[in-house]
Amino acid sequence: MYGLAMEREIREQPSILRAGPESYAPILSQIRERGPFEMVLLAARGSSDNAALYARYLFEVKLGIPVSLAAPSVWTRYDATVRYPKCLAIGISQSGAAPDVSEVLEHLKQAGHTTVAITNTPGSRLTSVADHSILINAGEEKSIAATKTYSATLLSLYELVRELSQSLPEPVLPDPAWMAECFNSALISSGPVVRSSPIFCLSRGYGFSTAMETALKLMECSLIPAKAYSSADFEHGPKALAGPNSVVISYDGDKPHLAENGCEVIQAPTNSAPDEIKPIWDVIFGQCLALLTARARGLDPDDARFLRKVTRTL
Repeated sequence: MYGLAMEREIREQPSILRAGPESYAPILSQIRERGPFEMVLLAARGSSDNAALYARYLFEVKLGIPVSLAAPSVWTRYDATVRYPKCLAIGISQSGAAPDVSEVLEHLKQAGHTTVAITNTPGSRLTSVADHSILINAGEEKSIAATKTYSATLLSLYELVRELSQSLPEPVLPDPAWMAECFNSALISSGPVVRSSPIFCLSRGYGFSTAMETALKLMECSLIPAKAYSSADFEHGPKALAGPNSVVISYDGDKPHLAENGCEVIQAPTNSAPDEIKPIWDVIFGQCLALLTARARGLDPDDARFLRKVTRTL
């Protein structure tokens, strides 16, 4: 059966998430001692970029700190100098091998800012250039698609903001029952996704990262073109395509006005987790959906077409 590694790694998430934070708790307190910070800069690519989007909402909503998502080409292509106020620069890369993310941290560190690596790989380039390293300890990830490393990264970002804010509650984390619900719901939803075009993924706020990650997973695993939008931005034009034969995967509740136009609306399973932590739960549905649609199309997400596990860009 295709995607056995991806399925195994999806199912490992409840145990990995429960074990992770204890290992990096001391690092979080060290980072807090370097503050307070006037802004946050996040550098990432691919799935890590979607995790950074989640972090942006956390930092701005819970700490009131402005956040910028770095454009690495500012440094790697144009060799520019940017004058930031007292900054917390966070580089996110599961492999720790992304050269452009490391370049951003190197420049920020040289400018006297606090730098943090979030990675699954000790001894990587990213950890060598950062002041502090948060190792998510998800274990080896063999499938091309980031699953357990993605959710573990989300949790590390939540725990970092929790440490800095001293106000967020201890996270409520997914359990095996939620895993089963996501697989069952994804199995039902996979048929319409395979048969339809275009495919849209919608959400807002904390959940926008989940819409982005679901679209990415459908493209890389299932070869299904998918586009993510903020639910608000979708109303400003793209919904003109949401008619018969289209599908909307919604992490933002029911969309009856789209269903009335002939679009099939797939709602992700609901859970009672707080809004700030829902993306860690909801993305499991997106991962399951990508896996099962890949299988339905006879594709192996463990050996995704034209892709490698570690991608290096400058």
